Amino acid sequence: MSDTPMNFAVIGCGMLARMMHVPNIAASPKTVLHTCCDLSDDALAECKDMHGALHITKDYHTAIDDPDVEAICIATTEKMRIPLIEAAAKVGKPVYCEKPLARTLEEMYEIRKIVHESNIPFCVGHNRRSSPAMIEAHRIFRRHMDTPQPCPWRYDREGANRPPIEGDGVAGMSVRINDDWYSWKAWGMCAETADYGAMLFEMTHFTDLCNWFLAGEPEEVVALESGRLNHGVVIRYRGGEIATILMVGNGTFGYPKELYEMFGQGAAVVVDHMLEVRTAGIEGAPDRITYPMLKDRHPKIGTEGGLPGWLAKKRAACKEAADAGDSSLIFTAEPDKGHAHAIDRFVDEIRGEGPVVCSVDDAVAATRVAFAAIRAAKEHRAVKLDEV
Repeated sequence: MSDTPMNFAVIGCGMLARMMHVPNIAASPKTVLHTCCDLSDDALAECKDMHGALHITKDYHTAIDDPDVEAICIATTEKMRIPLIEAAAKVGKPVYCEKPLARTLEEMYEIRKIVHESNIPFCVGHNRRSSPAMIEAHRIFRRHMDTPQPCPWRYDREGANRPPIEGDGVAGMSVRINDDWYSWKAWGMCAETADYGAMLFEMTHFTDLCNWFLAGEPEEVVALESGRLNHGVVIRYRGGEIATILMVGNGTFGYPKELYEMFGQGAAVVVDHMLEVRTAGIEGAPDRITYPMLKDRHPKIGTEGGLPGWLAKKRAACKEAADAGDSSLIFTAEPDKGHAHAIDRFVDEIRGEGPVVCSVDDAVAATRVAFAAIRAAKEHRAVKLDEV
């Protein structure tokens, strides 16, 4: 195992990069914030002065071609992905690329072709795969689905008379997303993104998780939408698995954003806002596991942790924000969504010391489902994945 940190160049230093990737790379013992590249002088100054970037530049070729740069983090808009990935592939450097992978199917398949032909290590920023809660929930659920342990208290009404039935043991998954569109960045509301909107730039997180947990090949998608804010999606997999995604943009940050429920083989695994994992019907699995929160300004409130602790902290933060007239104060005790872990795990993948985190093929599969959902909602019909 190498103890030498890996030099990263971050290309595209907008809000997401300066909130997540830049400070995470700067803080990790596995990485060095070697170069930051952006067209904004203010963004580059912040990267250098606040986060200690060793070099700054406005020319992405300078960043990518620097022999001391060992890996690239791409956090630009989707418009710039292909030339950056081509440049990195040309010099054989690993790439961590923010999601969604592309704005169009054609661009997505072109990126996949570049990555496959160059064989560079490539990770797409579906960061929730790297959340500690998600990793543990996935491990528990897939182990149970692959090698189920009979639950001694499972109620079996018919016993030996119970007939075989199609679909016995097949998994299903429910995803509920509570979002508040007032928080969206301006580009998410502009006319240019109207054709896909949150069904692409946000939902790919959740289609990816459905594919990952259900370990199946998506076959067909149906979807309904209400304007650009509320979406309901159902995914059917070739093995019979079903996933549903309810994504609501008219919600509130005063309540947890994400709830994942996985069912199969007489059991349940639930991830509540990446704050806690609950299980039922799995012999030997913990009933409840809680996880640390990030940037907690109220450590003496909600000390029980998990969902109840988070709710108590959030109520305190909302009151604090209202009293101060500063709505940004509502953000406290955030769940660990895996942003920092994703970069660290990708370093391990590059060095052959860890598993593939989220490959280009994983991202293509998730993005295809999102495009199928967009078409299904617009055309009011079920869309086969073969169509996209």
